[in-house]
Amino acid sequence: MVQIVLDVGCGIGLLSILCAQAGASKVYAIDASNIAREAKHVVKANNLSDIITVLHGRVEDLQLSEKVDVIISNWMGYMLLQESMLGSVIIARDRWLKPGGLMLPSYATLYLAPVTTNKHRDITDFWRNVEGIDMSAIIPAAKTHAFQEPIVEKVSSENVLAGPCMVKYININRVGIDELESISTEFRFSFMKSASLSGFALWFDVEFNGNLLSPFPIRCRFPFSSADGVPAFGNQRQQTTNLNEALVMSTGPEDPQTHWKQTLLYYLHPKEIEKGQQIEGILTLSKNYRPARSIWIDIQYTLDGRNYFGYNTVMK
Repeated sequence: MVQIVLDVGCGIGLLSILCAQAGASKVYAIDASNIAREAKHVVKANNLSDIITVLHGRVEDLQLSEKVDVIISNWMGYMLLQESMLGSVIIARDRWLKPGGLMLPSYATLYLAPVTTNKHRDITDFWRNVEGIDMSAIIPAAKTHAFQEPIVEKVSSENVLAGPCMVKYININRVGIDELESISTEFRFSFMKSASLSGFALWFDVEFNGNLLSPFPIRCRFPFSSADGVPAFGNQRQQTTNLNEALVMSTGPEDPQTHWKQTLLYYLHPKEIEKGQQIEGILTLSKNYRPARSIWIDIQYTLDGRNYFGYNTVMK
């Protein structure tokens, strides 16, 4: 069966080449940036110009002469949605995907959990003694500078203070652009141990629906997880090598590190919490247009229903 593939945001063309090597009869590789010029050279160097057509331009402005069987894209940004190309992927889906066609990835899930880290202490310790000089007067300004925006870094699973909640589950086969303008979810956590609450961590999974792949199989090169495994933290998946099952790539704290790591929302002043203490509130993620592709983050919560706290920032 002929399989025509569209790669949205192809970059230097790696995914397009993998699709051609896996048996795709035709690949359209689209990128709006000048990297598309380099992708053409890479495709030619791999003798795949007869299969892969590189198109330089925005999805919104281009035209294809035919519908496609599969749309692939590495659209995910930090915290899943920051600087992501999902809007362009949705437009490509609605314009060019055949009925019953395949989206890869097929689903995405964003998670939130409270965390504790040594970040505040490390900043304090550093400025208290800089080459024998007491610079502690700079500590408040240093913390403000360090924590005024979300930080992308790896956090250990041991630093997660409660099982995560699901912020958003996205069916990429059906989601509309307007659904992503603003995402709001209520959360409630019970702390698993006494610690200093440093803030919150966000991470995501993306799922590849393996049941629809025949006769265009994925040759998995990365550590995916099974959608049917016993979940760690209550929602993560165990690894699988069965390509008849859906495959999941996770960026969670307990999984192998990816370049996405986790997104940390640090509070300026940590809060001491006790094991069993309850925290509940609302997280809102809204599309921000200045700067473009940024996200406005707002968290409002209470501890044990008494003390009220608020936090908001922009992830650029």
